[in-house]
Amino acid sequence: MSDAAAGTPSPPPPSPWERARPARTPAAPARAPLSRDRVVEAAFTVLDRQGLDGLSMRQVAAELGVTVSALYAHVSSKDDLLELMYARLFVGYGLPVPDPRRWQEQVRDYARTARKRLLSHRDMARISMAYVPFTAELLPHVEALLAVFRTAGLPDRIAAEAGDIISTYIDGFVLEEEMWRDRAVRQGGDDSSPARPDVHVMADEMQHYFATLPEADFPHLRALAGLMVTDSNDARFDIGLEIILRGLASYLPEAQAPAAPDAGPASGTGSRSAPDA
Repeated sequence: MSDAAAGTPSPPPPSPWERARPARTPAAPARAPLSRDRVVEAAFTVLDRQGLDGLSMRQVAAELGVTVSALYAHVSSKDDLLELMYARLFVGYGLPVPDPRRWQEQVRDYARTARKRLLSHRDMARISMAYVPFTAELLPHVEALLAVFRTAGLPDRIAAEAGDIISTYIDGFVLEEEMWRDRAVRQGGDDSSPARPDVHVMADEMQHYFATLPEADFPHLRALAGLMVTDSNDARFDIGLEIILRGLASYLPEAQAPAAPDAGPASGTGSRSAPDA
């Protein structure tokens, strides 16, 4: 018995000459239009996967599923793309209003944040060191950092160099971190490999090596063996930053020089003016 309502005829079977039609498929979702922001995001994806040496316009185009020529409507060259990626690190980041009583604390916060942002993507320290950041997007950040130093009372010559010193320190420190990380990956496989060298074991081995050197030839290495190597990059970064800040503070007029907090025992080994993140 048919389930159709009474009096409603059933549909006839297909005729022998009716052409078979494929089942209707839903329309594919419309692709988001290409934009500068999408190009930069794709470039970060390629950078994190393949590193700076593997980043190319062709790879970015492949990531987006477009032709290379389509990218040039949004970026003029690979160098232009790298500058845009560097500037992206500054989005949503700004220094506070300069406070001469807290200038060292403000610089510490800035430097720690800059290091964190550079580490958020692979090889960003290399990109940072390769490009002068005096672009329209970054000049306000340069101005803000210089304001912190000048408002604190640093002489103009020292204030002009201080930003470069801080930025170079951050870039160099992050670059070293990235090099050691890449070396560990090469030796032990991917980041999740259990064969990766253990930094705690490496630190213990180096400390033991220094401690067993001939005392007559290496008295200072032996004496400082327990302090020369640490598995805490945060501690190493902070004490290096503290050394720089205390040096800058020595240029302040004596009546204005604030007392720097105690950096604690040493825990590690050891022209542009701009923030690095």
